[in-house]
Amino acid sequence: MLRLPWRAKTARRNKGLATSLRPSSFPAELLANRAHKKNHAASLTLWPLVAATFFMVSGGAYGTEDIVRGAGFGRGIVILLLTPVLWSLPTAFLVGELASALPHEGGYYAWVRRGLGNFWGFQEAWLSLVASIFDMAIYPTLFVAYLERLLPWVGRGHRGLIVGLAVIAISAGLNILGVRAIGVSSVWLFLILSAPFALIVILAPLKPGALAGAVTSPSSSTVGLLGGILVAMWNYMGWDSASTIATEVKNPQRIYPRAMFLSVIVVAISYILPVSAMWITGISSSAFATGSWADLAALVGGPWLRIALVLGGVVSAFGMLNALVMSYSRLPLAMAQDGMLPGAFAKLYPKTGAPWIAILFCAAGWALCLGLGFERLVTLDVLLSGASVALEFGALYALRVKEPDLVRPFRVPGGLPGAALIGVCPLLLLGVSIFYSAGERILGVNGLLFGTILIAAGFVAYTAQFARGGTAGAGPAASESPTPRD
Repeated sequence: MLRLPWRAKTARRNKGLATSLRPSSFPAELLANRAHKKNHAASLTLWPLVAATFFMVSGGAYGTEDIVRGAGFGRGIVILLLTPVLWSLPTAFLVGELASALPHEGGYYAWVRRGLGNFWGFQEAWLSLVASIFDMAIYPTLFVAYLERLLPWVGRGHRGLIVGLAVIAISAGLNILGVRAIGVSSVWLFLILSAPFALIVILAPLKPGALAGAVTSPSSSTVGLLGGILVAMWNYMGWDSASTIATEVKNPQRIYPRAMFLSVIVVAISYILPVSAMWITGISSSAFATGSWADLAALVGGPWLRIALVLGGVVSAFGMLNALVMSYSRLPLAMAQDGMLPGAFAKLYPKTGAPWIAILFCAAGWALCLGLGFERLVTLDVLLSGASVALEFGALYALRVKEPDLVRPFRVPGGLPGAALIGVCPLLLLGVSIFYSAGERILGVNGLLFGTILIAAGFVAYTAQFARGGTAGAGPAASESPTPRD
């Protein structure tokens, strides 16, 4: 069993904290905490949370093809081994500490607001929501890319766009039904999509060198080494997404750290084993491109395994979209409760407690970016999400300084220096994404400039929101908060 450095649960908060952080200052936290106490029966447990996190971060080896194509097998496997150590584990430590100490609605938004103040809290939510517009368009794109391998007519004309819109609509509907449905379905989706890759891992080593001269479908992909690193970062990104549903997790102080570390292990294994197995066959790394796992499976096991991979790819894309709708939609909810967005975003669906207006609003935004293309979507997603993760590491350190006596069932090791140094490697990798985005063209604009404009828009949005009379912390009264029933 995984053992973590738990702190004694009897530790007490700083007495001054009770007066400096009044309930009225953080209404989202107060509403979420009261709802959580009344809602244990409907909460997610460990393995459903691990499965949901798996889909928020990964969804299996689908999407890793461009890493192998850009870096080759050897360097690709090194990238897949080092990225979780340099990128995922620091973020998992961060989420483990803050999600267990502050299991509030809105997750990382609530942490940054509490640690760095209203302005940076707003920027954290802004960056995450804007990044989600590009991130969430990736999964319908992958869904169509894999389905097209089985049914070529799907990609003709506007059919791919129509299918993508339908996928977003169905996922939004499932999320309105509540988190319990998403958690349970994530476990089954994980088992379904893992089965074809498990067969590749078993069958490929039985054909050492047999595919050295295999001919595969031509690809127009131009991803190089840096592009491969960027795709690896995207494949290992999203650990903080699970934090936004903290109030719907049973015993979050204990479960979150365990779920994070188990998820890192599961995700890394799901990437490395299939790639390593295909390396043994001798096939060229140039055979890898977005959606090519289906063709590779046919070479290893025949047409039946190809069909299984395609269906698994469809399941993976849908599962990732489904889980992330649950995560991102809680940000507008928490911001509305804090008075940073109109109160309509705080409305909950009566039967399940799901923020249905926030879900529908976000789904409309995600649909607008369908058709931008996989690589451009990944570039913007990593740049904007990386900036939000940087704020989260800042909040981790700030809370250690401002609230040293905050109850932390799990702590990032190394004391205050450890809290400061743990963000160094992720920030260096973020620098890679900044360098790469400078060479991308998005809607005719330099990728770095495009991303910078979106970041700067958050400053303008904050000013506009509070210039017209918005008041952070003026959310609805706790007594008016409906109790979620998943």
